[in-house]
Amino acid sequence: MSAADTSATAAPNRPAPDKGAAAAGSKSGSTSDATERLPLSERLLRVPVLLPFLTFIILLIVWEAGTRLFSVPSYVLPAPSRIMLGFETVSAARWFEHVWATLRVALMGYAVSFAISLPIAVGLAKSRLMSGAFYPLLVVIQSVPVVAVAPIIIVVLGTGDAPRVVITFMISFFPLVVSMTTGLAATPPELIELSRSLRAPSLREITQIRLPYATPYIFSGMKISITLSVIGAVVSEFVAADKGIGYFIQFSTSMFKLPQAWAGLVILVVMSLVLFQIVSMTQRIFFPWSLPKGRA
Repeated sequence: MSAADTSATAAPNRPAPDKGAAAAGSKSGSTSDATERLPLSERLLRVPVLLPFLTFIILLIVWEAGTRLFSVPSYVLPAPSRIMLGFETVSAARWFEHVWATLRVALMGYAVSFAISLPIAVGLAKSRLMSGAFYPLLVVIQSVPVVAVAPIIIVVLGTGDAPRVVITFMISFFPLVVSMTTGLAATPPELIELSRSLRAPSLREITQIRLPYATPYIFSGMKISITLSVIGAVVSEFVAADKGIGYFIQFSTSMFKLPQAWAGLVILVVMSLVLFQIVSMTQRIFFPWSLPKGRA
């Protein structure tokens, strides 16, 4: 047998090159090369958490350097390092007591506002007569400054949790009822007519047609309202309370302990962000279809 015949016979036994692996390697290589060719701003935008984190770090550095460079007194604007020392001057048990007092009132007021907003929104969306009669009253109630009404509420309801929950409810109620009403009224009318032509019960129309369409609106209102509930709890503590972050900030400022007051403010910001993220996670986990495309 000749050398040509031997090579021709052995050729079919050689493994063929893996075109898929080659294509995948070429694709990944091109993707990494394209990413490296992007400017720094575009690469930062590809990581959503990194950009705000870097911005926050830069602001802290500028804040710290500015207060040290211009010798700003701590009772005017404490440096971030002094604020961190303000956390250490208060025991962990005392911090927990104040945080729990504010968090409890905020969640109670938020739950009450949600429980009351939903039936009112259903009535406003289903009845034009009720909408015309009660919606202007809701706007008037929202227009009343809660800070001005708070002392009256304290006198009427006493100094327990009840007046603080009512004040929190008054602040967090309006965004919920407006978003719920808007979502329930945004249901396509042809679906409503179809359900009525099939003689579906009114409860079924609400639970299976209106509420699914209103879910994105409801969660939008819930995200706004959960942060407002923390504000309402703090406002109520400014008026009458013996514990809570709002009371702690008021007490610290009256004693000119500004680093402690700023530390309490930091805790309030963290509390609001955590509650906001909890509502967002609830929507992503249990109602992913209500999110915009690309956000689920």
